[in-house]
Amino acid sequence: MSLSPTHSFAKCPPFDLICVPGGVKGVIGAIGDRETVDFVRRQAAGAKYITSVCTGAFVLGVAGLLQGRRATTHWAYTELLPLIGAKHEKGRIVRDGNLITAGGVTAGVDFGLSVVAEIAGETTACTIQLGIEYDPAPPFDSGHPDRAPESVKAALSERYGKARAALRDSITQSVMA
Repeated sequence: MSLSPTHSFAKCPPFDLICVPGGVKGVIGAIGDRETVDFVRRQAAGAKYITSVCTGAFVLGVAGLLQGRRATTHWAYTELLPLIGAKHEKGRIVRDGNLITAGGVTAGVDFGLSVVAEIAGETTACTIQLGIEYDPAPPFDSGHPDRAPESVKAALSERYGKARAALRDSITQSVMA
C-alpha cells in the first residue's frame, strides 16, 4: 500500500481529522521541516480530532499541540514527551479533549478502531475489526515493558537508545529554532 498526496500543503482543504504516524526516521525528518510542522499546526487549528500513533506524537508536540496535554507514544520514547511540553500518561490510547495519542504499532490498531467507532459507530468499527481478523491473542506476555523480562528489554536497549538520542537531538534543535 502506498499513499500519494493529492494536494500541496498550500492548497490542502481543512481536515476534520489529522493523524500523524510514527517511525523515528520519518518523524525526525518531519520535525526538522518547518513547512511540515507549520502545516500540521494550521490543519490542527480547525480539526475536530488531532491524533498520532507512536512517535508521531513528537510532530504534534513540536507544532505546539501537546503543551500541557496528556499524551502517550511508543514506550521507548515516553521519557521524551516532557521535551515538547506533554504530560506522559501510561496507556495504549490516551485522550485529552480532541487530542488522541496512541502507543506503538499495535496500539494504533486499537486507536483506529476506537476513532472509527466514535465517528461511524460501533457496528462499523466491529465490521472492520472482523474484516481484518483483529483478535489479539499474543503468544507471550512481553508486549509491554512492565511485563517483559529484563533480558528482552536489554536486547532492545542499544537500538532504542540510539534512536531515542537521535530523536531527542532533533526535538531539541526544532524546539530551539
